[in-house]
Amino acid sequence: MSGAQGVEDSMISPMEPHWKWCLTLLVVLVSAHTDTKVTFSQHMDDFIRVLEQVEYRNPGLEPVNVLRGLRRAAGLRDEFMQHFLGTIREDSTSEAPVMDSNLSDFIGRAVRHQVTERGREEGVVLTADGTTVAMSPVLLGIEAGLVSKTRCQVRGLYPLTLARNLGLSFQRFHSSLLSQRLGPDGCWDDVTSPQVFTLSDKPSLATDALVNGGMDGVILGMEVSAQSQRPLKLSSLLRTYYCHRLEGEGLDTAPRLISRLRRENFRELARPPLLQRQVVRSLVLQRRLIDHSTMLSQEKEELTAVVREGIKEFVHRYMDCPAIIPRCQWGAAPYRGTPTPLSLPLSSMYIHHTYQPGQPCLTFQQCSADMRSMQRFHQDDRGWDDIGYSFVAGSDGYLYEGRGWHWQGAHTKGYNSKGYGVSFIGDYTSRLPSQQTMELVRDRLASCAVGGGRLVGNFTLYGHRQLVKTSCPGDAFYSEITGWEHFGEVQN
Repeated sequence: MSGAQGVEDSMISPMEPHWKWCLTLLVVLVSAHTDTKVTFSQHMDDFIRVLEQVEYRNPGLEPVNVLRGLRRAAGLRDEFMQHFLGTIREDSTSEAPVMDSNLSDFIGRAVRHQVTERGREEGVVLTADGTTVAMSPVLLGIEAGLVSKTRCQVRGLYPLTLARNLGLSFQRFHSSLLSQRLGPDGCWDDVTSPQVFTLSDKPSLATDALVNGGMDGVILGMEVSAQSQRPLKLSSLLRTYYCHRLEGEGLDTAPRLISRLRRENFRELARPPLLQRQVVRSLVLQRRLIDHSTMLSQEKEELTAVVREGIKEFVHRYMDCPAIIPRCQWGAAPYRGTPTPLSLPLSSMYIHHTYQPGQPCLTFQQCSADMRSMQRFHQDDRGWDDIGYSFVAGSDGYLYEGRGWHWQGAHTKGYNSKGYGVSFIGDYTSRLPSQQTMELVRDRLASCAVGGGRLVGNFTLYGHRQLVKTSCPGDAFYSEITGWEHFGEVQN
């Protein structure tokens, strides 16, 4: 089954996720008392179910000891980690969770991070919102928060989750292009039952999945440290964060602590100067603990300059820019023909609504299905090479890659070479997209494009109807965008 087909099949019944959850949990419970070998996918849902089974078999075990058991199973106990979290005692069976080999093997695969020579990234899981997360920094951040003795001041939080990985990547690739010092993203073999995640380009030491996991580790670690009572179950914390279902107004009425708001929450916690200090300190500590040597002052100054440059790229890529679901994740069909490259920077952004699909999409599955539906219509009915839009905004908190930053679209006849066409899924004739979705494009995407040299700083924003005879982007939405910064009238 292909990834695209898997997404469509998962939408057959709204009750199916509940049945899948019950069935999987039943299989896990039965396997705990038999020698049955159960195969789990690399999906966050399965990781949480396995964690629930560990908790079920170890009632009353403190979450921090569950986490240490997971670290032991994954072999996460180098001197750097022990410096902040302490040594895992092999002889302390009373504090170690009981796990059979099936669960232990799965945890090892799901948590132990590495990139193979074939470009496959291991130790990562697919989350319900369509993003991929490395589990080791998530768990390390939560553990740091749980053992913290001071609320909201978590010792080792940034080094364990993000700073060391960033620093090592900045060091290793300091002579490479800035864009090659971080990332890349990748795609799963199947989004319904994911097993293999393949990177889209040569890996840095801070892939998108490691960065996502690092940001989540910081957010969750800070959250548990601030709670007057520690969470009773680690699985509940992860399920609340990663599995929240949007309703009604989408993210406008959603709780704050969910993975879809990862970048927004991280921006509030981590300022660039703080990140820079944490990265430098992590590398100095790494040198002392792992390499058993001391960094000289001149070397530290040179390192600080490298880190400062790297942090600028990190801020642009992961804090200023919105998360964009790549084509391979939503199941795009191949481009037909030869794409036409754009000459950057462009001078305009054109705002559309899809009209059909007429309803906002609130899940990765539905937004992906809408993207495939539009691509089929554009390719098969209109005879275009691909989906026409450059980017499409879902109401699930994410943008979806259409033709992207570098290839000319088919969105605004006569103007396709001059600007990006951005469409909002839904019919906005008499209502508006959610505030969060509008901010995603108006503030985040526009700022990202200017900061990345893809749009000129004084670009002009137009509604589709200003340039082509159409009602797009709908009366209500068009009235709204006339008040946006950069909106301009057509010059005759």
